[in-house]
Amino acid sequence: FFRLYNAATLGSICIDGVDISQIPLKTLRRRLAIIPQDPVLFSGSVRSNLDPFGKHTDADLWLALDRSGLSRILKRNPGGLEAIVDSHGENWSAGERQLLCLARALLAKSKIIMMDEATSSVDPQTDALIQECIAKDLAGSTVLIVAHRLNTIMHCQRVIVLEAGKIIEQGAPHDLSAGNGAFATLLRQQQTEVLVN
Repeated sequence: FFRLYNAATLGSICIDGVDISQIPLKTLRRRLAIIPQDPVLFSGSVRSNLDPFGKHTDADLWLALDRSGLSRILKRNPGGLEAIVDSHGENWSAGERQLLCLARALLAKSKIIMMDEATSSVDPQTDALIQECIAKDLAGSTVLIVAHRLNTIMHCQRVIVLEAGKIIEQGAPHDLSAGNGAFATLLRQQQTEVLVN
C-alpha cells in the first residue's frame, strides 16, 4: 500500500478503481495512515511527532490527543505538547507510543488506515481505548487491521482469514464465528486459552 517495494510484477492494488502505482508516491503516502506493531516515534517533542509539518493548531493537537485517550497523561506532564520524546520514544510506554501513533493518524484524517498488530503489546485498558477510538472516531475511514487476537476484530464488517498467503475464508465476523471454519476454530482456541490462563 505504501509502495515500499514495486508490486507491479505481482499484480496491482486499486483504491476506488485507481491503481496506486499511478498515484505520485508523496500524494499516496499522505492519504494513508499506519499504526504499526512497533510504533515509530522520532526524537523531539510530542508536537513534532504529531505534526511534523506544523499544519495543525494546538486545539487540533489536543483534540486528537483527547480522542486517542492520551491527553490526560500529557496534561499531567509539565511540558504538555512540548514534552520530550526520546529516540524511538524510549521514554514512553508501549501503550503510550501506540496512542501517539493513533493521535497522529486521527490528525491526518486519512480515509484508509492500516493497523498492523497495533494492540499486540499493550495492556487491556489501552487495547479497549484503541478499539473505542476505532469504532467512534474512525467510522468514516476504511481501517485494515492485521490481527491475531480475534477479539480486536469482532466489531469489523469483514474478516479475511489467510493461510500460507491465500484467502481461505471471509465474511462478517459473527457469521464466521457461528460456522465450523478456520475463523470459528481459531476463536474457540483463543477463548479456551483465556479460560485456562
